[in-house]
Amino acid sequence: MKARIILLLIALLANGIIVFAQNTGSIKGELKSSDGHPAAYVTLTLTNLGKSVKSNEQGKYSFNKLAPGTYTIKMTAIGVNSQSKEVTVNPGEEVELNFALTESNQVLKDVIINANKSKYTTTEPSTTLRINEPLIEAPQNIQVVTSQAISDQQIISMSDGLIRNVSGAVRLEHWGDLYTNITMRGSQIQAFRNGFNVVASYWGPLTEDMSIVDHIEFVKGPSSFMLANGDPSGLYNVVTKKPTGQTKGEFSATLGSFDLYRSSLDLDGKLSKDGKLLYRLNVAGQTKGSHRPYEYNNRYTIAPVLSYQLSDNTKLTAEYTLQNAKMTEVGSYYVFATDGYAILPVDFTMTNPGLPATKINDHSAFITLEHRIDDNWKLTAQGAYFKYTQQGMSSWPSSVAENGGIVRNVGIWDAESEMSLGQVFLNGNIYTGSVRHRILAGLDMGKKNYMADWGQSHDLDTAGGEFNIYAPTYGYPNNGYPSFDRSQPLSQRAVAAGGLMDQRYNSFYAQDELGFLDGSLRVTLAGRYTYVSQSAWGASPDEAKHFTPRLGISYSVLKNLSVYGVYDQAFTPQSGIIYSGEAVKPLTGNNIEFGLKQDWFDGKWNSTLSIYQITKQNELTADPERPNSQYSIVVGEKVAKGFEFDIRGEIVSGFNVVANYAYTDSKVTETAPGVTAIAVGDVIPGFSKHTANGWLNYKIQKGRLEGIGFSGGFTWLGDRATDTWSVGLQKLPNYFKLDGGLFYENKKFKIMANAFNVLDKYLYSGSYYEWLNAYYWQTEAPRNYRLSINYKF
Repeated sequence: MKARIILLLIALLANGIIVFAQNTGSIKGELKSSDGHPAAYVTLTLTNLGKSVKSNEQGKYSFNKLAPGTYTIKMTAIGVNSQSKEVTVNPGEEVELNFALTESNQVLKDVIINANKSKYTTTEPSTTLRINEPLIEAPQNIQVVTSQAISDQQIISMSDGLIRNVSGAVRLEHWGDLYTNITMRGSQIQAFRNGFNVVASYWGPLTEDMSIVDHIEFVKGPSSFMLANGDPSGLYNVVTKKPTGQTKGEFSATLGSFDLYRSSLDLDGKLSKDGKLLYRLNVAGQTKGSHRPYEYNNRYTIAPVLSYQLSDNTKLTAEYTLQNAKMTEVGSYYVFATDGYAILPVDFTMTNPGLPATKINDHSAFITLEHRIDDNWKLTAQGAYFKYTQQGMSSWPSSVAENGGIVRNVGIWDAESEMSLGQVFLNGNIYTGSVRHRILAGLDMGKKNYMADWGQSHDLDTAGGEFNIYAPTYGYPNNGYPSFDRSQPLSQRAVAAGGLMDQRYNSFYAQDELGFLDGSLRVTLAGRYTYVSQSAWGASPDEAKHFTPRLGISYSVLKNLSVYGVYDQAFTPQSGIIYSGEAVKPLTGNNIEFGLKQDWFDGKWNSTLSIYQITKQNELTADPERPNSQYSIVVGEKVAKGFEFDIRGEIVSGFNVVANYAYTDSKVTETAPGVTAIAVGDVIPGFSKHTANGWLNYKIQKGRLEGIGFSGGFTWLGDRATDTWSVGLQKLPNYFKLDGGLFYENKKFKIMANAFNVLDKYLYSGSYYEWLNAYYWQTEAPRNYRLSINYKF
């Protein structure tokens, strides 16, 4: 039956491609400045349809497959007088319509640079998100965090406060700056980079340094157009910096509290006179301490990118990134006590000086071929290779006593991850009569392997010589430092420790978005077929095959106002070991969502409101009766539901805002037979019922104080359910953090000073571990400061 559905879908798409009416026309032309130079990247809009394009590097543009009729084309660009022209298109006719701008070429170059400068909003998704349509028309809640927002908030890595820019995003256990682990809509979302799922294990990829990041796309709910398999809560896609064709550079230096010293360099330009061979090079380095003694996080990043225009229609891009980290052992930031949360000073630590560093090398390479077949069809092929190596350890206590005595333990954590990933997808626009078809079809394939040795451990303290949290000493530990045996290759040690995980997948996806009523009404019909084989903890591989349908509808009530609804499914096989020995079934989930999107004042700012319900069956979670072990249990059925509201953009000239609120509720609705540790109605950890964020940035536009500005923001988490099940025990309190700063900026120079946790609150996250009969928590930094200087050249 599934095969028939796939064949039928393919046949329908093929029929749509082959059979389309010949009674459509097109409008083409070029834009030139008054001195005859091509005017590139200028926006032209068909006001009748609300459809926009930008002129290419040769100043040319086109609107294709237009129904016969009269259209108005409006040309707009910053610093240029807008123009509107009316044109009539007859069946089968190609109309030429040119525009002449009054500015000189040099002025126009400045216009182009300013027009492409990132602010707080964007109207189009990246190519790696695959969907070839404006964000306001997509039947999905997609939020984009721009490079300007990242810069204004002095964010230096994925784990550095970035999630304040997206409604409903929280982090459970922070894992320091090692892994990001973002949860949304009640579950951990998938991590993507340039369109590839880069999750190789439960711990996710190394946090991306912001020096390589152009912007980040958060896609909420199941996303069949991206996910071969994965959690239905959503994903985030980190889009790295690429060459722009403009010769420019930027140097940045940052100083901060707790011995933060950081610098970065961004070079962008041409390697050939004809502009076909372009480059981008980003390098960054930092040393960073912590508000807790003996902790550090030193990193450097190197990221070269080359792109070559093979022909007018074909471009090849290759990029490589190395991220190197040298940091305190994983877990060093947690503290434990039996009496409750937050009973120790905010800077208290349980780690010990003299422990060896955890060292990480994270390599990634991408090669992308983009070929525009004609004005309507584009083929994209991408390949990626990831290699991650880690040599280090993690810390966790062996015992916690009521008198504060703790036996601290460190365990080896050497790991290696290797991923080879590939994808090919086709985007097209065709018409059958008056119906427009936006076609997307593609193949995804991947091979992921992760292995780790965590089979050796060492107690730093002895019975009778425990580390006491009420009278700590940090000299040579009673039981000495660990000396782990690394004489055997990691591959052999991982087998002995059960630290093996792997995944193989192949997937085909096809989508047709049908546009009715001149494109105002859009209906999406899509489906994905996936085969996955994966294993974990040394268990036998689990195989699964699944077809996931997708149905969406979006309607433009006005040019800048749309409503949408979507039904989508997600699927992923699960690997784990159930204590009873029963077989592990794949996780399946579906999402029903409705939303409202609006662009205000020609897209200067936008808003999104969405409501959703995600249902998941057969989800595995850590066995609460056997914590910190390899065992899992089947929850049964879980439902997450809520609503989200986001606003971002320039409200008035110079005043930019990011504001959002989300209500989330996630509970068990059914339990699997034999499950006693979890009951119907229990809250599933992984969310905060209320999340609210705000960030304001204002720069004075005129007068003596022109260029001076201020910014400020907050995060509030209410009714947190980000801990594990702890019936009858203390829950995490509400959370409030306030930040603010001042800056001065001109065309070349910017200086920023921000204060974080202005109110100097004791902020933390954590949970209760029943097997230790103790609470654990991780504190955030008290009031701290950063000063950055940026110079553009």
